Amino acid sequence: MSLIYNNLELKGKNIIIVEDDIPSVKYYKTILENSGAELKVFENGKDFTDYLNNTEEHIDIVLLDFLIPIINGIDCVRVLRKTNRNSPVLMITAYYSESTRSEALIAGCNEYILKPIYPEKLLCLLEKYLKPEHSYSVSR
Repeated sequence: MSLIYNNLELKGKNIIIVEDDIPSVKYYKTILENSGAELKVFENGKDFTDYLNNTEEHIDIVLLDFLIPIINGIDCVRVLRKTNRNSPVLMITAYYSESTRSEALIAGCNEYILKPIYPEKLLCLLEKYLKPEHSYSVSR
């Protein structure tokens, strides 16, 4: 499958995927495989938070699900935001309640998106948050 990326150059970008659903991980990898981005995948919240606590690598963007094993997505965002205020976080989940959405945004998510997310939407969001001329941060 070949996708047109509309000149979205992600070479050197560190994209973190926190998702336990293997088909979803494959879907993201298919969309991003030719983008030049460095992808790191974590299948549960504990592995992701351990990574956060043991690395100083720059994170350009995080794509994560809400319902992941051990530590849920919102708690993962809380851990991330203790040391990293600027990396955009896109919560992409099949779970929806207004209170969960609000809690995710208060915790520091930049976007709360319901699955399925179509390739065009994902690429538009990546462009929105990763284009050099844009600088987004979470403000409180």
